[in-house]
Amino acid sequence: MNFRAILFAGAAASALLEMSPATAQAMDPADSSVTTPQAPTAETSRPATDVIIITATRREQALTDVPIAINAVSEEELQNSGTNDIRELNQLAPSLLVSSTGSEANTSARIRGIGTVGDNAGLESSVAIFVDGVYRSRTGVGMNELGEVDRVEVLRGPQGTLFGRNASAGLIHVITREPEFISRGYAYGHYGNYDYWRGEAGFTGPLSDTVAAKIEGVYETRDGFYYDETNDTDVNTRDRYLVRGQLLFEPNDALSVRLIGDYSRREEACCAAVYATDAIAPGNTALLDPANNSTVAILQAVTGTTLDQFYPSRDDSFERDIALSPGRGFEGTTEDYGASLQIEWGLGAADVTSIAAYREYSNAQGADADYGRADLLFVPSEGRDGRQFETFSQEVRVQGTAFDDRLDWLVGGYYSDETLGTGSGLKFGDDYGPFSACLVAFGISAQLAQPGAPGCLSPIGQFVLGQSSPATAQGLNLLSQVRNVGDEGTRYLQNSESFAVFTHNIFALTDSLDLTLGLRWTKEDKTLDVDFDNSNTICPQVRAIPGVSPGIVTLACLGNSSSELNGITLNDDIDDDEITGTASLSWKPTEEVLVYGSFSTGYKAGGFNLDRGALGAPVVPLDPADVVNLRFDAETVDSYEIGAKFDYTGFTISANAFYSEFSSFQLNTFDGTLYIVESITGCNADLAGADRDTDPATGACPSGETSPGVTSKGIELQATMAPTSDLSISSGLTYADTRYADNLVGSADGDPLNPSLRRLPGERISNAPEFVVTNALSWTPPIADTGLSGLVYVNARTTSDYNTGSSLGDVKIQDGYTVVNARLGVRGPEGSWAIEGWAKNLFDTDYTQVIFDSAFQGTYSAYLAEPRTYGITLRSRF
Repeated sequence: MNFRAILFAGAAASALLEMSPATAQAMDPADSSVTTPQAPTAETSRPATDVIIITATRREQALTDVPIAINAVSEEELQNSGTNDIRELNQLAPSLLVSSTGSEANTSARIRGIGTVGDNAGLESSVAIFVDGVYRSRTGVGMNELGEVDRVEVLRGPQGTLFGRNASAGLIHVITREPEFISRGYAYGHYGNYDYWRGEAGFTGPLSDTVAAKIEGVYETRDGFYYDETNDTDVNTRDRYLVRGQLLFEPNDALSVRLIGDYSRREEACCAAVYATDAIAPGNTALLDPANNSTVAILQAVTGTTLDQFYPSRDDSFERDIALSPGRGFEGTTEDYGASLQIEWGLGAADVTSIAAYREYSNAQGADADYGRADLLFVPSEGRDGRQFETFSQEVRVQGTAFDDRLDWLVGGYYSDETLGTGSGLKFGDDYGPFSACLVAFGISAQLAQPGAPGCLSPIGQFVLGQSSPATAQGLNLLSQVRNVGDEGTRYLQNSESFAVFTHNIFALTDSLDLTLGLRWTKEDKTLDVDFDNSNTICPQVRAIPGVSPGIVTLACLGNSSSELNGITLNDDIDDDEITGTASLSWKPTEEVLVYGSFSTGYKAGGFNLDRGALGAPVVPLDPADVVNLRFDAETVDSYEIGAKFDYTGFTISANAFYSEFSSFQLNTFDGTLYIVESITGCNADLAGADRDTDPATGACPSGETSPGVTSKGIELQATMAPTSDLSISSGLTYADTRYADNLVGSADGDPLNPSLRRLPGERISNAPEFVVTNALSWTPPIADTGLSGLVYVNARTTSDYNTGSSLGDVKIQDGYTVVNARLGVRGPEGSWAIEGWAKNLFDTDYTQVIFDSAFQGTYSAYLAEPRTYGITLRSRF
C-alpha cells in the first residue's frame, strides 16, 4: 500500500470513529476574529507573555503549537508598517512576493517563488486569498483596502485540506476585527507626497444585550507616479474607498451569528510602464537608437516624432516620464462587493460552523497596450468591457473531541459556483497597419518603402512589387488599412462549480506526540462559451490573396483577430477531480519546543486560456474544434517539510526545511505579441536540447512518461525577541531554490514546449529570489512621567537577484536591493491619540517589478516599483 493509500485510510477511519460527548471547543476565530488575548492596538506593544493565537487548522491554537510554516501579522505590525493592502505584506513576510503589473486586476502573489501571473482571468492563483473565511477567486479580486484587521495569516506551502480551493503554493488569510459589545471608535487621517490623502474611521458598540454592530470606511486618493507627456496627465493614480458593516448576534454562549457586508470602488489610471534603459535591461539603451534598431526608425517615421519625444525617459527610466498615444490611457473602474453569513453553534458533543457568502467583482480598464507613443494596440477607455465575477460559496464544518480528548476531529464540506465573464476589447490602433506594412516593406527594400504611403510603398515600390510580386503588393496595401479594428464586444463566459468534502484530525498519541491526518476530495466542473464580435474585415481579405506570404497574413490577423470568428460558436467543458491531503507528526519534548515533519499535497484546477490567440496559428481559418487548444492542465504539488519551533518568555524562533514538486505548473507569459499559457511538465527522457531550440515541432517527450516540471526547496527562519514590554525585534530569512526541471514539455501529455520558453529548462523560475531577509524593530518608550509614549519603527526587506520575466530573457534580471520603511511618532495616554511621521522606501531604492518585451518593437519595457513616499498620520481613538 503506497503512502497516499495509507493517508486516505487513516483519515477516513478517523472521521468514522464513534464520537463521545465532550466539551464543545471554542468558537472558530478563523471566521469570528476572536482570539484568547486582547488583540493589540497600534498604541500598545504586545506584552512578552502574550500568546499569538491563530486558526490555520480551523482551530484556536497558539502560533508556536501549530506544525505549519506560517507568518502571523498582528494589527500593530500592520499599522506600524503602513500596510493598507496585501502588496505591502512583502515587508513583513520574506517568503511572500506580491506585485501588480498591467492593471490592478493583474496582481500576482508568490510564496517560496511559486505563483501565477495574473494577466489571464482564466488562471486561478497558486496563492489563495481568503477574507474572513471567504475565498477570493483571483489575487486581484482580493486587492481591497483592508480596513480594521485583527491579523493576517500567511500559510506557506500547499493547503490542500482545510481551505476552499486552489491553494497549491500557500494562502493569505485576512481576519478583520468583529463588532464588540463595548462602544469604541477610531478616526485616522494621513497626508503625504504626491498629494496623498487617506481617511479611515469606524465605530462599534452594542445595539442590545445580544446584538453588536460595526461600521467602518476608508477613502484614499493620490496623484500618479508617472507623467504622460503626450496627454499631459498622471498615471498610476489612486482613488478608492471601502465601506464595511457588520452585525454580531450572540443570544447565548453556544450560538454566534456574524453578518458582514462590504462595498469597495476604485476609479484609477493604472498601470504604466517605461522603456528600459541599460540601468534596468543591459543593452536596451542601444536598441532605443534607430541606428541600431530599424524598427525604432519606422516607429519615428510613422508617428512623426523625435527620439526624445518617443522615449522621454531614455536617459533615466526612473524619471518616470512616458509618452502614450494621443487620447489613450489607463483609466479604469473596479467594483467589489458582497456579504457573508457565518454561524457558529455549539451543540455540546460538537461545534458546527457555517459560512455562506456571495460576492460580485468587476474590473474594466482602458489601456495603451503597447505602452508607447505609436498607436499600435489599445483597449478603449470608454465603453470598455473587462472582467466580472459572481461567486456563491458555502462551507460547513463539524468538529469536536473524542476518547477523553485524545482525538480532535473535524469533517466538512465546501461548495462554490462562480460565473466569470470577461470581455476582450483589444483593438489595433491608428498606427498599427502603417507600422506593420512598413516592417515588411523595409524588410524587402528600404529603397521601395515610403512611410505614410499606401502599403508603405513609394510609387516606384508599388510598380516594382506589382510586377514582381503582385500578391505582396496587394497584401501590403490591405495590411496598411488595419487600424481601429478588433474586438468590439467579444465575450468569454466561464462557469466553474466546485464541490469538496474534507476531514482533518489530530490524534494525541501521547501527551507530547500528535499525529495529524487530513484528506480532501475535490470535484471541479468548468464550462466555456465564447461569443465573438470582431470588426477586422481586412484579415479574411488578406488571407484570400493567392500566394500572399504567411508573414503578411500573420500581421493582418495577429492573435486571430478576424471578423471570420463572428460566425463561429465555441464551447467546451472540463470535468476533473483530485484527492489531496496532509499527514504530520509533531512532538513537544518540553512546553517550549515543538518538532514536526509533514507531507502534504495540493491542487489547482485546470481551465481555459481566455485569449483567442491560443486557438491556433492565424495563417489558416479557425474551426470550432480548435477550442481544445484553450485547455490547460490542473496543477498539482507534493510537498515535504520538517521544522522546529521554540517559544520562551520574550523570545521565539522557528526553522523549517521544505521540498516541493509541482506537476503541470501553469505558466502565463507574454512573448512580445501573444499571451501563452503552458502546463510546464518534466520529461523523464533526455531531450538532448530539443526543448531549448526554436523549432516548435521538436522536443516532445518520447516515452510519454512525464515528471514534475518545477521543484522548490529551501529553508525558512523566523525569530522574534521582546526583551522589554516596549521593545520588539523580529527577523526572517528565506532561502528558496525554485527552478524548472532540465527537460521540459508543455503539457502532461508530453507536447513540445513553446519555443518562446526555450530558456526555461534547468533555470530558476521568474520572480523567485534565492535569498530574502526581513527585519523589523518596534520601540514604544514612555516619555518621562507625562503619560505619553514614543514610537520608533523600522523594517527592511533585502532581496537577492532574480529574473522578472516569465520567459527568463537574459536582460530581465533585477539586481538585489533593499527597501526600508520607517515611522516615528508620539502617542497620547492609553493610545487616545497619536501623531506619526512615516516614509516608505525611505532611501528611494530604484527597482522593477517586471521587465517585458515591448510589443512589436524589439525593445524592452518595465513596470517600476513605487518611489519613496512620505507623510504624516494623525490618529484618534474614543
